[in-house]
Amino acid sequence: MPGGRLTQQERQQIALGLADSLPYAEIARSLGRPTSTVTREVMRNGGPTAYRANLAHRATERRAHRRRTATSRGPESVPQSHGRDAEAVAEYEETFTTVLMGSGLPKIPARVLTCLFTADTGSLTASQLAQRLQVSPASISKAITFLESQSLVRRERDEGRRDRYVVDGELFYQATIASARANDELVRTARQGVAVLGRDTPAAARLENVARFLDFISESITRAAEQARAVLHTSPRTAPEDTAPKDADHG
Repeated sequence: MPGGRLTQQERQQIALGLADSLPYAEIARSLGRPTSTVTREVMRNGGPTAYRANLAHRATERRAHRRRTATSRGPESVPQSHGRDAEAVAEYEETFTTVLMGSGLPKIPARVLTCLFTADTGSLTASQLAQRLQVSPASISKAITFLESQSLVRRERDEGRRDRYVVDGELFYQATIASARANDELVRTARQGVAVLGRDTPAAARLENVARFLDFISESITRAAEQARAVLHTSPRTAPEDTAPKDADHG
């Protein structure tokens, strides 16, 4: 399996594979690359419908140039604590952002969320985010508005009365519960259809089965979220087995 960055020829092969509607795994096999490499390449360069090999290659060169420039600036670049490798951190942040985009987040909100998750403080101001991501304050403002609407970040005031944007495990708990509640609404709507369409009809039976399925999923998600909530507040120095929720059947 070759290492290093994708070549321009490999990017052209990716573009041809996408044009033929080939799955990422098949394109990756033809290149001798991991599927994750191809997936990341496509998602950070416009997605499967907008990917262009030449544009992707130039964008990668620009990103590499920005990283080299940031490294050469020394003190002005984002400091890396705990002996971290700056290039490895940058690569990981790019991967995390790609995964978030694959789950449906737009690019800038995904980058903001990645930045917050990988900051040891778990919180940054708008100016700090703009500086780290090298984007405009307006872009940060729009991204934060979107993330707040999805309950993925929250806003706090620091001692200087500046807004800080915070991400922590509790937000995932709240988002999970909100997802379960959305399922509950689907259950109620499906069962309304059962009454309207006639309980003994095929359409009503289909909707009732959907309602029962979603009802079970919603209950399971809520119960699991409540049982696992404490895990989200685990100290880095606490072993996972010390905080994992106990199986209800085994005490």
